[in-house]
Amino acid sequence: MQAPVKIAVVGVGYLGRFHAEKLKKMKTAELVAVVDADPARAREIGQDLGVPFFADYHEVIDRVEAATVVTPTVQHFAVASEFLAAGKDVLCEKPLTATLEEADRLVALAEAGGRILQVGHLERFNPPVEEMVRRVKRPMFIEVNRIAPFKARATDVDVALDLMIHDLDIILALVGEEPAEIRAVGVPVLGRHADIVNARVEFPGGCVANLTASRLALKDERKMRVFQPDAYLALDFKKRKLLVVSGVEYRPGSLPKVTADRPRFAKADPLEEELKAFVDSVRTRQAPRVSGRDGRRALAAALAVQACVLEGQCKLEPVLAQSPRWVDARLPGES
Repeated sequence: MQAPVKIAVVGVGYLGRFHAEKLKKMKTAELVAVVDADPARAREIGQDLGVPFFADYHEVIDRVEAATVVTPTVQHFAVASEFLAAGKDVLCEKPLTATLEEADRLVALAEAGGRILQVGHLERFNPPVEEMVRRVKRPMFIEVNRIAPFKARATDVDVALDLMIHDLDIILALVGEEPAEIRAVGVPVLGRHADIVNARVEFPGGCVANLTASRLALKDERKMRVFQPDAYLALDFKKRKLLVVSGVEYRPGSLPKVTADRPRFAKADPLEEELKAFVDSVRTRQAPRVSGRDGRRALAAALAVQACVLEGQCKLEPVLAQSPRWVDARLPGES
């Protein structure tokens, strides 16, 4: 019988605590440590879960086979790169990194060392999203609204990198193409970074996606609508409901026949499923469902949206390239 994967959680703030709690209960994983730059926070979570705790992630690298990185985005590269370079597998929360250069370095490190690099795009493990991905064949128009109340914990990045990146990742998976053009506008209201953004993403095959993300709302609403030649799909992320309208048949003089399908989904915990999938990839060496390259593509699109907001012009440039010229996988200072 295969032994549980020895794993640590680096960064046990709001989301990282959930990582640690779920991994602690997982039979295929052994939570051997939690790490947080705030020693008091590390001690609190470690004592609550009965596991060793540290303020410096370097102290756990040799103790584990894998790690989940749930630090602020600007720290993702530094932490994840050291685990990968040491031969450990990594689940890195989204966005993968703060820059495309860092993302390219992480992907190169993982691929050069044969390591698992999974990115925490949680919505991919939401059952209605999984069903939508299976049913969408030729999307032509996509409309997304993702609005939420303001949360101070996410203000290190703008709303495109905080919230919209979820939907950009799903849209890239649905369409299967790189964007041809991105236009966006946004406004910073409560901080230095844009708190509301609207983006229009056009693809070479003709699909157009219109996305709005806001962290200024009084309610939480996450909805996506997809139109294709034979069907209309409406997804409510929060309620975990999917409506599929299809089978339209129109004859002059009569009403069109419409079939409305509302699939039922068993209760599921997307974060738990995401963590299980990562542990399974570590154990089986199978490619993760959301790879480093997937995370890189979503990051490229989100950064292009961000650039539009900051520069006031559309983005259509190599920032969206699917296959970048891979950089040297060595870490800074290595010869």
